Amino acid sequence: MDEQPDSPTADASDREPGTLPLEDDPIPDGLRNADSLVLVNTGNGKGKSSAAFGVMVRAVARGWNVAVVQFIKGSDWKVGEEKIGRQLGVQWHALGGGFTWDSADQSHDIALARDAWATAAALIAAGEHQLVILDELTYLCAWGWVPTAEIVAAVAGRPRHVNVVVTGRDAPQELIDIADTVTEMREVKHAFQQGINAKRGIDY
Repeated sequence: MDEQPDSPTADASDREPGTLPLEDDPIPDGLRNADSLVLVNTGNGKGKSSAAFGVMVRAVARGWNVAVVQFIKGSDWKVGEEKIGRQLGVQWHALGGGFTWDSADQSHDIALARDAWATAAALIAAGEHQLVILDELTYLCAWGWVPTAEIVAAVAGRPRHVNVVVTGRDAPQELIDIADTVTEMREVKHAFQQGINAKRGIDY
């Protein structure tokens, strides 16, 4: 009988790297608990906000107070994550002006963004939430609408128990440097590139 390529006795050199079962314990020595964490979801791939809202649900399930500030989506967007978030008691602020290419007045968008950041900074500093999600915040840094140093200072100087999740493309290095976990979403394929519109229940 021919040997199957996925059998335990198959030549390991025929397998793709990373497909073998782990034999060594991957847990590092000296693990410690942290009072809070900063997570950054960045990159060009889909899933940055979706991952953040997964953390939102997990935090609510643990009895945490959670706040979300969205810097691009406005209150007229009817997205599923906001609907379920509000039902779960999440304090939700959709304060953006929408996509920049749809804007007729970018100065108004910048003013909205700065007001949204003031709201977010106040939420962080108040310490009333164990989790604050800053959705699409990185764009404010990339576009120069809010100084990156100001954002980094507020996140780094947060109360010890406040966890922060930041999403958006092109996360600045200064933010990456203070984060505990940084995940880069890499786009392999996207339905939109094939002419498929955003789908309710999947994309919003």
